[in-house]
Amino acid sequence: MADVIYHGMVLLKRKDVKIENVLEVLRKRFSQSGSIEEKQSRVTTKS
Repeated sequence: MADVIYHGMVLLKRKDVKIENVLEVLRKRFSQSGSIEEKQSRVTTKS
């Protein structure tokens, strides 16, 4: 698990994503119930 976290952090750095942004997304996810409305509100991106 430590390797997964490490490599995820390396990728975030390469993509210039701030850890604060990731933590904010996680906070929002943990505060939601997982309802259909919440799932429909998620923004998806295609690479």
